[in-house]
Amino acid sequence: MEVWILYGDDVESNADLAHEVRRLVSEGKKMDIKVQVFKPGQFDLLVTHQMRDSILIDGKPVPLPDFVFPYFNHNDQGYFSVAIVRQLAQLGVQVLNSAGVIERVRDKLRTHQLLAESGIDTPDTMLAKFPVDIDLIEETIGFPVVVKTLNGALGIGVFLLETRQAFLDLMDLVGETNPNLQLIFQKFVSVSKGRDLRLVIADGEVIAAMERRAQDGGFKANYSSGASVHEFIPDKAAIDIALRTAKVLKIDMGGIDLLFKEGGGYTICEANTFPGFKGLEKASGVNVAKRILETMQHRLSVLGEMAKTSSDPVDPKVIHEGSNSTH
Repeated sequence: MEVWILYGDDVESNADLAHEVRRLVSEGKKMDIKVQVFKPGQFDLLVTHQMRDSILIDGKPVPLPDFVFPYFNHNDQGYFSVAIVRQLAQLGVQVLNSAGVIERVRDKLRTHQLLAESGIDTPDTMLAKFPVDIDLIEETIGFPVVVKTLNGALGIGVFLLETRQAFLDLMDLVGETNPNLQLIFQKFVSVSKGRDLRLVIADGEVIAAMERRAQDGGFKANYSSGASVHEFIPDKAAIDIALRTAKVLKIDMGGIDLLFKEGGGYTICEANTFPGFKGLEKASGVNVAKRILETMQHRLSVLGEMAKTSSDPVDPKVIHEGSNSTH
């Protein structure tokens, strides 16, 4: 099996997700899987009916792999990167999270719209509209309020505003510097302040979980921001809400972040199609890199079995988007 990882930074650096990419390459060698890493900027997208078995990399046609894993950090999720994923899928390459899924999950408002429509518990959420009506925010969301950029990740662009004045100060700053910035306001789940759960899903199965705790009474529990990580054995309620979320959003592989609710149970904080797993492997003891590659092997095995039992050619796109099949 040949796997391409699409990643925009230097693999040997300390950039976000570089450690995880190195882990995937390392595990691939142990599993006799050829894992190569390409930056989106190396690709050129030529749409033609003639060249269907290769794609241009560094200006030259390169034969297609069996699988592609888009693993973009928050700076590398633009149109071109997603277009690469879409073209590879249309050429018949298996993709772990389609372009449509990446776009859907990147939009935090759309994520909460879909989850709410499906009856999955999420904090009340509102899209910003400048000038912001603070009275409406206080009436519908209340203070403290969580403010997030629409497409942020790794805890970047997330604020907890305790008071009306703090809210007004931030909105004044945004209005003066970047009034077109897309923000969402979200109800603060106080019982979960500084702690949350991360469950990682692969093809309809929870493969690892952890609890994250912010340091020194902080608000954000991201491992990349210095939070501590701890083993967490997910109960049925946590597993159920995470799997339902992945199914609604059609996530093949991703992280589902849960907040604790007053009186028990969980609510969805957010989903992520590019979850880091350095802290997760540390907390859970699970070899997440190996499990991701095993998910790809399983997917190809399913395709092979389908091809054996079908008289017609198997369309790889049948299981591209959101198979979510437990195995």
